[in-house]
Amino acid sequence: MKKIHIIGGGLAGPEAALQAANADCDVTLSEMRPVRSTEAHQTADFAELVCSNSLKSESENTAPWLLKQEMRRAGSFLLQAADASAVPAGHALAVDRTEFSRLVAELIEQHPRITIKREEITRLDENDADTLTILASGPLTSSPLAAELQRLTGAEHLAFYDSISPIVDASTIDMDKVYFAARWDKGTADYINCPFTKEEYDAFIDAMARAEKIEQKAWEQLPGNDAATAAPEKLQYFEGCLPIEETARRGRDTLRFGPMKPAGLTNPKTGRWPYAAVQLRQENLRADSYNLVGFQNSLKYGEQARVLRMIPGLEHATFLRYGQIHRNTYLHAPSLLTETLQLKAHPSILIAGQLSGIEGYTESIASGLLAGRFAAALARGEQPTPAPRLTANGSLTHYITHADHKKFQPANITFDLLPPLEEELRKKIRDKKERHRIQCERALEAFDAWLAK
Repeated sequence: MKKIHIIGGGLAGPEAALQAANADCDVTLSEMRPVRSTEAHQTADFAELVCSNSLKSESENTAPWLLKQEMRRAGSFLLQAADASAVPAGHALAVDRTEFSRLVAELIEQHPRITIKREEITRLDENDADTLTILASGPLTSSPLAAELQRLTGAEHLAFYDSISPIVDASTIDMDKVYFAARWDKGTADYINCPFTKEEYDAFIDAMARAEKIEQKAWEQLPGNDAATAAPEKLQYFEGCLPIEETARRGRDTLRFGPMKPAGLTNPKTGRWPYAAVQLRQENLRADSYNLVGFQNSLKYGEQARVLRMIPGLEHATFLRYGQIHRNTYLHAPSLLTETLQLKAHPSILIAGQLSGIEGYTESIASGLLAGRFAAALARGEQPTPAPRLTANGSLTHYITHADHKKFQPANITFDLLPPLEEELRKKIRDKKERHRIQCERALEAFDAWLAK
């Protein structure tokens, strides 16, 4: 049986390692931190959550719920760790970052078939007949490894910009000015809501427009861009994670219909929705810190302190971490990958996680789950079968490997990626929730059948 070498200790790598090892394969997991860190990571921990601490909705018959349900049925180890380290977050699955990483590390370190190596990998051997490689080095893949991957693929990497939300010390929030609520009363009231009047919102937008941004670093530049002259319009932000200042540039009320949307957040003090609202989500089990939901930004730290303290309830806030921006790199999967996540030109090398062109924590874990199972089958001399197109896992992989070559962008799981219902059934069933329920039911049946093979 072939050995499996996994590069990357983020989310996809550990999940892939545990899946393959649990299938009786010998696995080496290489992680370059702390030998060499990245521009965004703060620790050397496995499965460090760099941006938010949310793994998205747990509301039944939503696309993120479906993806997680499939993963649970496939025995996702990281999802088990997430469930065990969950913190209150309404209808979402959010985790205590430190506890989550600790549990993942424990699973990896205690597995007898996994060998951990803290080392930077700078060379890929596509001709090693005894080893399968899963490259899950993430969006901040080191320059030497990125160059090596480019040597193998003969293709330019694509890049977009991603951001990190600020975290505030819970003890410094003015609780007299905020209130707990879940949007539309879905789930428990676990979010702290900071309500704005129109006047407060206008002043906030004006202050943000005047705030200075951090200069673009060399490692963040897009190919061909000069850091000193790069115009904001040229930056390829991922639409699902826009910095707030970029969102605000698209219109004065854009934030009110985005991360500051007040709909469904009735203020118990007034009985009405506020003009706008900022939501804070619990960061850890101790509930001593909260992150500002959707408030990733690239403002200078001093400017962040000034502008964010204009948020009602945060006038005297202490920020444990400010927002940041970082460059994410991913492969052009439609031209390079098969539906079993293998490089077409070098099938002994698989690509998993955000490097493959998927976006999101849950999606990265799902990608690692599939890559680990596919690699285990290949190690046994079998040809792996892609996850069914009807499923969330299958649809996500189908998208990255079949998307329009000229318009390929990273994707989260949405119902748009799943096959639509037959036209006749869609005409018969007008209720979107019922159509989604049927899609989820079909997906889970197909996924169960795939697992049983």
